[in-house]
Amino acid sequence: MSHTEAAKKPLVLRNSNFGRLWISSTAGIFGTAVTSIALPVIAVTELDATNATVAVLSGMTFLPWLLFALPIGVLVDRHRRRPLIVVSLAVRTLLLASLPVAWWLDALTTVQLFAVSFGAGLAAVFFTLGEQALVPLAVNREELVEGNGLMTGSGALGDAGGRAVGGWVTDAWGASNALLLQVGASVASLVAILRLDITEPLPDRQKDRKVLRDMAEGLRYTFSTVPLRMLLITGALWNLGGNIVVSLLVLLVIRSLGETPGMLGLLTAATAAGGTLGGLSAKRITARFGSGRVWRYSMFPVVAGYATLLFITPGRGMTAGFIGLFIAGFSISLNIVVSTTFRQRVCPPEMLGRLGSAQRMVTWGMLAVAAFSAGLLVEAVDIRGGILTGILVAALAPLAAAFGPLRRVRDLADLEPPRPASNAADAGQPAA
Repeated sequence: MSHTEAAKKPLVLRNSNFGRLWISSTAGIFGTAVTSIALPVIAVTELDATNATVAVLSGMTFLPWLLFALPIGVLVDRHRRRPLIVVSLAVRTLLLASLPVAWWLDALTTVQLFAVSFGAGLAAVFFTLGEQALVPLAVNREELVEGNGLMTGSGALGDAGGRAVGGWVTDAWGASNALLLQVGASVASLVAILRLDITEPLPDRQKDRKVLRDMAEGLRYTFSTVPLRMLLITGALWNLGGNIVVSLLVLLVIRSLGETPGMLGLLTAATAAGGTLGGLSAKRITARFGSGRVWRYSMFPVVAGYATLLFITPGRGMTAGFIGLFIAGFSISLNIVVSTTFRQRVCPPEMLGRLGSAQRMVTWGMLAVAAFSAGLLVEAVDIRGGILTGILVAALAPLAAAFGPLRRVRDLADLEPPRPASNAADAGQPAA
């Protein structure tokens, strides 16, 4: 087959290593989506937790990013990434499997639910940072937009399927039993990672390098340029406001509107379905309009989409929410692909773990802060008042992008520093 003919094949077919990463990521996201539906429903229906408890629960998964992302990022840069991914996936699977076992034994408690959520989130820090650092080793620089688009799009599809199936299975089997789907998905993810054939560069383990120094280096790099700072600020603002909304959605749908967990799963799956289309369309849209423009304006439709949740009612009145969340998911995916690709292209390979950890410590750490904020807001201004507050906070993100220092940039690629042609990262790994 000629080089031209091979290039026409989808990346997942012409590059088997990327295909294995893609399978692992998609299966993992499917399982995570099931868990994201099951855990709050366990709290609501099986443990009869308070509104504030349910809202705070969603933040436990992301709290490890705020507390431990920086030191874990250093570990990811100092060790082979694949073994870290394998161990962390196995630990997370065992933790989540303990919940249905405890339910069968009539021993499940809110304390265990919070502890498992935190532990599973801590494991996710390891495999998420490790996976992100492996993508540039599996593809060359010119394939990053396509690769990130496929990862984001298929991940959103796995998220949509996981939420829809998770909602249905939660209705049919019970919320705790639904977590058995996550166990199966994690096994598939593990098998795919074990079949990777990527030669990782020898990690830097110089004895004179200190963990705190490496952590500080990653944090400094995250704030080192205007583009990286703006991506960080807008991501943090969006996650703070957006996750206040998401943290209260289960209470809005199940307790306020009296709908079923199945309806909750379908509603949140609309976001993921939109994300699938957005991820798969990202390469074409950024080529047409420019990645800078896509990054600046993609968050405005997300705010409008989330605002539809203020007007949903039971039954047919849920339609506005489905449409709004679909649009939100589409636009979020575009923003993620553009931001992720830019970071991967400008960051030296040996810094990828630390850049990812520092960036996510702030942006994903805001998801935990948002959940705790939602717990306070639901007591102070009720569910819809909390959702409105989250929407107003999230609106600050597109405003900062549209009127900030990058407001006239058409393509973020124009802001990349020059790289020597001999750089190993440009060469990537050959397709297996």
